[in-house]
Amino acid sequence: MQITTIGLDIAKNVFQVHGIDATEKVVVRKQLRRSQVLAFFKALPPCLVGMEACATAHYWARELTKLGHQVRLMPAKDVKAYVKRNKNDAADAEAICEAVRRPTMRFVQVKSAEQQGRLMLHRARDLLMRQRTQLINALRAHMAELGIVSAQGREGIKELLKIIASEQDAHLPVDAHTSLVVLAAGLQAVQTMIGSIEKRIMAQHRSSEASQRLESIPGIGVIGATAIAATVPDPKVFRSGRDLAAWIGIVPRQDSTGGKQKLGPISKQGDRYLRRILVVGAHAVLKQARRQPEKYPRLTQLLARKPFKVVAVALANKMARIAWALLAKGGTYRAPALVPAA
Repeated sequence: MQITTIGLDIAKNVFQVHGIDATEKVVVRKQLRRSQVLAFFKALPPCLVGMEACATAHYWARELTKLGHQVRLMPAKDVKAYVKRNKNDAADAEAICEAVRRPTMRFVQVKSAEQQGRLMLHRARDLLMRQRTQLINALRAHMAELGIVSAQGREGIKELLKIIASEQDAHLPVDAHTSLVVLAAGLQAVQTMIGSIEKRIMAQHRSSEASQRLESIPGIGVIGATAIAATVPDPKVFRSGRDLAAWIGIVPRQDSTGGKQKLGPISKQGDRYLRRILVVGAHAVLKQARRQPEKYPRLTQLLARKPFKVVAVALANKMARIAWALLAKGGTYRAPALVPAA
């Protein structure tokens, strides 16, 4: 009757447990409140616990590991194939219990609290950046309704903020000026918060040898280097740079059959934040290639044959593979020697 494997379907308050013994007989199938989870597992002998890698999963994995259990996290989409008929918490827990024992199942590495903290810096900065963009767009739109427009970019928004700061502008009614002052103050507050987070990210970058080596790759700056170093602390979980690029989702999606290979657009699976950073960095490199084609002969040739965004995604894929090589094998990026034209 000893439980050997448990499938745990986690939630905010109500958790579902599905446990089996060595003969694969169901021993326990019950619901637990959040406050009961640790006490339940503390009373059990060490066993294999499977969970989906979703919200709060890494916290529970760390807590159950402290109790002596072996915890494995799995992508939710991989567990879905084991759900029988209709979906409910009990069926999900049973599917997790079945999936965690499969020899071909892929598992997610458990993140430490420190690693999650480093990633939270990036998530918080990303949220504040979106809020800043919303505030700027709102300021431009409201003032355009009153016939006040400015150029794009930082200088343009500075002009608008000067107009808002001037209380004697006849173009701004009293109520409009009151609203715009609130938006301008919000923009300044968000900008201050972004600056404080970026200072912390810079300190994190300076203290990380891996992050500094990643920054040597063209197109990967401080933000990209710290994000990759925090997301992939152990590059050995990937067999090659191709696996890392596939995990990020910047490889073609396959729809092959009958021995005929058919490749489509990129899969867009995996870490959306890393994928966006790499593609944006690739855009910056390609703009440099257009201005200085003699320094980037290969990219110049690709741009002559392929659309700009297609080349950007291909370059982002290469940047991901180079990042894996630097993390797994050490060293810094060495630019290929330019071959003089014949």
